[in-house]
Amino acid sequence: MNILNEYSQIKEVAIRSPLSSFIDEAKLSSEWEALRFHSKPDLKQAIIEYNYFRDMLDDDAVTIIDLPSSKLLTLDSIYTRDSILISKKGLILCNMGRSSRTPEASENFKTLQSRGYKIAGQIKAPGTLEGGDFIWIDDHHAAVGLGPRTNVEGIRQLKEILGLSVELHIVDLPEPSHPDDVLHLMSIISPLDKNLALVYKPLIPKSFASWLSGLGIKFVEVSDQEYLLMGCNVLATSPRSVIMLEYLPGVQFELERAGCEVKVYKGMEISRKGEGGPTCLTRPLKRVNQ
Repeated sequence: MNILNEYSQIKEVAIRSPLSSFIDEAKLSSEWEALRFHSKPDLKQAIIEYNYFRDMLDDDAVTIIDLPSSKLLTLDSIYTRDSILISKKGLILCNMGRSSRTPEASENFKTLQSRGYKIAGQIKAPGTLEGGDFIWIDDHHAAVGLGPRTNVEGIRQLKEILGLSVELHIVDLPEPSHPDDVLHLMSIISPLDKNLALVYKPLIPKSFASWLSGLGIKFVEVSDQEYLLMGCNVLATSPRSVIMLEYLPGVQFELERAGCEVKVYKGMEISRKGEGGPTCLTRPLKRVNQ
């Protein structure tokens, strides 16, 4: 049975390699500035980083779905979480807040449809919604970020698709310094276990913190300095077992002190330059209890 949360054992996950997203030097050169990457990724190094990251996910118990390339997609398509949500009813196709990413949901669904996945619903314009703005707490509780990539109409449609059995908490997100920059809900919170989450407290609204506390969730906090280095973006592959970017000693110390097993990867090319951490690089489709 598929479990709806962000920390149970990953059973099936969809990812896209640099060879299928960055493609080649010509594509990198033509897109990286317009997409506001910090600098042009090095393709060879990106492939090395990605293969190391993929090996961390690869396990006898995990099925990895490698999403193919498409001429309709940009460099951002390496960040597979954003285009699709999961639900008990099936997949929810997002209408991305960044227009250049609009084709991702339908292109990714072509592959997932061939694996037997069905559509529960689709966010349609003028509604916008991105997967980085949504987290499942459990089967009946979820949170969604209202901000630059997810709007009120997108959330209204999401509520309609999820139905009355899901309590959806809306989290107001601050505006980024540039309208094309991204600040998702998962930029400020990463669930680690049923009762534990990594958070950047200064950007967590008091109402959200209170709601999470009411569900029995305690916090591991990220410092100001390491938040700016994507320290709040960690991927739980199972309860208290996480993958995170390297060079975040404070976060790693606090996670290990909280009883987490931590694996790190070098993500300069695939994560830091495009502002997409390990949760962004993955679209978990099935999670199960161990």
